[in-house]
Amino acid sequence: MVKQNSFSTMENIKHSHVEVRGLKLHVAEIGSGSKAVIFLHGFPEIWYTWRHQMIAVANSGYRAIAFDFRGYGLSEHPADPEKETMYDLIDEIVGLLDALTITKAFLVGKDFGAIPGYLAAAVHSERVAAIITLGIPFILPGPSAIQNHLLPKGFYITRWQEPGRAEADFGRFDVKSVIRNIYTLFSRSDVPVAADDQEIMDLYDPSIPLPPWFSEEDLETYASLYEKSGFRYALQVPYRSVNVEGSLSDPKVTVPALLILGEKDYVLKFPGMEDYIQSGKVKHIVKDLEIINIPEGNHFVHEQIPEKVNQLIIEFLDKHSI
Repeated sequence: MVKQNSFSTMENIKHSHVEVRGLKLHVAEIGSGSKAVIFLHGFPEIWYTWRHQMIAVANSGYRAIAFDFRGYGLSEHPADPEKETMYDLIDEIVGLLDALTITKAFLVGKDFGAIPGYLAAAVHSERVAAIITLGIPFILPGPSAIQNHLLPKGFYITRWQEPGRAEADFGRFDVKSVIRNIYTLFSRSDVPVAADDQEIMDLYDPSIPLPPWFSEEDLETYASLYEKSGFRYALQVPYRSVNVEGSLSDPKVTVPALLILGEKDYVLKFPGMEDYIQSGKVKHIVKDLEIINIPEGNHFVHEQIPEKVNQLIIEFLDKHSI
């Protein structure tokens, strides 16, 4: 791709609200290339988590688009969040492409954003040129998506799936503290598990500083966006809906795919996860899958080591056409 240097700062990112399926979604965009790259955030992330990647792909000639999922950040909430599932986000991704008159795009998903990204690629392969995910392979929502029963009962997902429990836990702190605590906990290589007499927020050690790649300004930005949305939708999607089964019984992803794994990502310690990826079982579903490991990478590898992740993303994008 032809290098373009006019988009190289955060100030060049444009913000708008785009109506998708009756809700106004907050969309951040940079670059004017003919090939679009749609970035899908996880939790406790938001569009801003992709700031480094957006600028890099725009400078490589692509149109970079990151949005806040419904119920997150500056996007509107659906009327009844507790009825939502991961499958609603498939329609949201395709609906955003329609609203922006994009026929086909590359998808880049992180954390739970990888799940609707892969499902969109499986169900709407004509709209997805290729998909890149960070940390999370293809996972089909349903009873066996996350095997909570194989982990201690203080496992953070089990705790957050319990109605009211995370709300009470988070409610003891301001939003900024909740984001700081989760970012610090999730940067470690151990699965967050609370003791019987603890909540997940109690695992945070105030003597541990923010990671060196996550500034106080970054924290303020995240906090300001979650102050707008709160955590209601985030607790429903992904956590309280990941075990809800949809109508897809035997999905296959046929578009080219890249999985970038930080070897210090705690998700690799989920029961069966490493075997599912390394044994090749995942390739029974995602046929054309390339896997790249980053030895020092953690759960937030795209923010921790952005130059390396940007290079891998751009090299992959440049190999594939729309």
